[in-house]
Amino acid sequence: MKIVLHDYWRSSAAYRVRICLNLKGVRYDSVPVNLVAGEQAAAANRALNPQGLVPTLVVDGRPLVQSLAIVDWLDANFDEPPMVSKDPFVRAGQLARALVIAADIHPIDNLRVLKRLESQFGADQPARDSWYRHWVAEGLAALEQMAGDGPFLGGDSPDISDICLVPQLYNARRFEMDLTPYPRLCAAEAANLALPAVQAAAPERVKPA
Repeated sequence: MKIVLHDYWRSSAAYRVRICLNLKGVRYDSVPVNLVAGEQAAAANRALNPQGLVPTLVVDGRPLVQSLAIVDWLDANFDEPPMVSKDPFVRAGQLARALVIAADIHPIDNLRVLKRLESQFGADQPARDSWYRHWVAEGLAALEQMAGDGPFLGGDSPDISDICLVPQLYNARRFEMDLTPYPRLCAAEAANLALPAVQAAAPERVKPA
């Protein structure tokens, strides 16, 4: 099985997939797609990913898109460690926590939205930063209440919500957010970052030379 990840080093969605691949010990090749340079909109990338986004995971020539769909495919093909539980109630909780980030925070704070705020509404950098921090704070406040007893976000091992949490907090720090109101989230992040597989997925570790 040949697996290729079309990736941008600082993409939150791609970061999620890298964490999942590493946790499961899946070997893959990486093809960088420079979002800042606009390479995601090029014909070659759109041929794989009709939205013109990253990540795309190409498995034996077949492209898979959308980070959580990719994680679902990985879970179906590489059992350990599982990203979602077979228990319906536990699974629902895991997905709910993941979707706070992947469906509610990230889509309105990603690069293309921030650029649109500037081009359509004239938002300057401080205004865009304020927009970002507002929506991240709303989501993290809810997620703090939804966190489990630890050490990870949902319990004793990383799950699909953990692989969403780590990139989101990484980006929050880039925007100089105060994360002290979220001690449970920071503790879960620390538990994840102690794992070599998660460390190896970090943006600075995969950034093209």
